[in-house]
Amino acid sequence: MAYRVPQTGQGSGYDDADIAAVVDLLRSPAHLSDGHQVALFERDFATRIGARDAVAVTSCTMALELVTRVLDLRAGDEVIATPLTFQATTAALLGLPVRVRFADIDPDTLCLDPAAVARLITPRTRAIYTTHYAGLCGGIRELASLAQQHDITLVEDCAHALGASADDKAAGSWGDFGCWSFHSLKNISTLGQGGMVTTRDPERAERIRALRAMNPDARFVPRHRSMSFGRYGTPTLPRPVTHEKNAYTHDCASIRGSGLNATMSEPAAAVGRTQLARLPDLLERRRMLAGLLDRGLADVSGVRVLPVPPGHEHARHLYPVLLDGPTPARDDVARRLEALGVEIVLRYFPLHLLPEWRAKGCRLGTAPVAERLWFTRLLNLPLSPQLSIDQIEYVVAAVRSALQPEQTHREVLADAR
Repeated sequence: MAYRVPQTGQGSGYDDADIAAVVDLLRSPAHLSDGHQVALFERDFATRIGARDAVAVTSCTMALELVTRVLDLRAGDEVIATPLTFQATTAALLGLPVRVRFADIDPDTLCLDPAAVARLITPRTRAIYTTHYAGLCGGIRELASLAQQHDITLVEDCAHALGASADDKAAGSWGDFGCWSFHSLKNISTLGQGGMVTTRDPERAERIRALRAMNPDARFVPRHRSMSFGRYGTPTLPRPVTHEKNAYTHDCASIRGSGLNATMSEPAAAVGRTQLARLPDLLERRRMLAGLLDRGLADVSGVRVLPVPPGHEHARHLYPVLLDGPTPARDDVARRLEALGVEIVLRYFPLHLLPEWRAKGCRLGTAPVAERLWFTRLLNLPLSPQLSIDQIEYVVAAVRSALQPEQTHREVLADAR
């Protein structure tokens, strides 16, 4: 189906600077994996966020996997997570012998409700995984305070939140780790996929760098003298790269896990740098279009625009609204919008009700607010910098029509002109 207003596949789009960055790199003799551009992108991103370290990886899913690995969770540990997020947020926890407890959400922010989190904290709680849904750092002050008070690691899933802040403090800098996405739909993109870990913990940053480069997560101790492999002796090859790593100089004292190949490519990092440079313009465009939706929907009966709490900057990655009052069923409204040419994606099905989490003991009623909103009230309307003002005005007219079914498609088109 060709949509009049699609959920665009390129959240930021690409311009001549992005294209030139790739062309220049491909025409150079530079290595295209784990080189100068990756290091520069990490530096630029850490500066933008206010983080001590940034580690570029292949996706936000991989960022969350790497962070989860360096938390060293053990059998019997507990982790508190949001149920309203993409499945990648908790995917790395699924196969671990830990208990994941899904806390409910705040109906005004769609992010973790700090009061619900506080009720679930026990002496076994080791981490909190929060997602800045749609690009809002909802409840982050309170979550950071809880984490500090109980000595719990706070992991921020910032996939939606590049450009977001609370109290002038950027998303990703409140907790111990920020995990970022540069997927094609996000506020900036590194050629369709990419991710970043930001942290203030230098030791864990180095562990993540080692894991990213296929090195095992292990503790090595120096040998008193260089290892000799019997009659083969010690090679004296002049090349610095011989793939023996530390075989001659160290012993392995313990192994926590295997390494991964999660290195961001040089072309992706080069585009990440050019996209990051124009992030302010991309955010301004998103916020301008979101403002048009805010004002256009303000007087539409049956729909509630979510407020931005004082002191917060919203990254406007998604545009969620809640159906309110005696309106048609959410699914009926979504179908009507689709028929009017407005693409609707329902984000996200409550994680604890997915079959894999039901198999781990999660049940309906675990997060009643998240369940009620997702099944009956939550809609995400299209929003991206590529949309025109005319398309945004059409979305407003289409929502009005979907909530007032007696209005015909022809009347919607007339209203949008």
